[in-house]
Amino acid sequence: MKISKPLWQAIGLGTIAGFRSMSAPAITSHILSQHHSQALAHSPLNFIQSQKVATAFKLLAVTEFIGDKLPAAPNRIQAAGIVGRALAGGLAGASVYKASGNNAYVGAILGGSAAILATFGSFYLRKATVKATKLMDPIIGSIEDALVVGASAGLAKAA
Repeated sequence: MKISKPLWQAIGLGTIAGFRSMSAPAITSHILSQHHSQALAHSPLNFIQSQKVATAFKLLAVTEFIGDKLPAAPNRIQAAGIVGRALAGGLAGASVYKASGNNAYVGAILGGSAAILATFGSFYLRKATVKATKLMDPIIGSIEDALVVGASAGLAKAA
């Protein structure tokens, strides 16, 4: 498989990680488990091409979709949430960049940075939308989920 636009795919995956952290590694692993890259074959990132890893990330993503709607869900802008989203975006970005024959570190920086920006942007956008529309937070969260799924499908097609 040839990844056609690694720059934009790394940024897109990082953005997805800012909304839902596990979705970025899930879509990356899904794509790469279906279309193995020789560039990852002898890399520490090779694990992401495993079908078992792809399944595990998908389960984590679904769990996150559900957990996000619970009242006890922490704010994504808490330190642990920011770090987790940056790592998820960094992993996805590094994997896409390395799979396309580019420098994994550049992909990690792009994906991680996009995740941090999207974490804050999506948090404040969600809060403002809840306030402006008077809709319950879980409803807005479900709309976010739909955006993440749609964006993930688009990135999968672009790969």
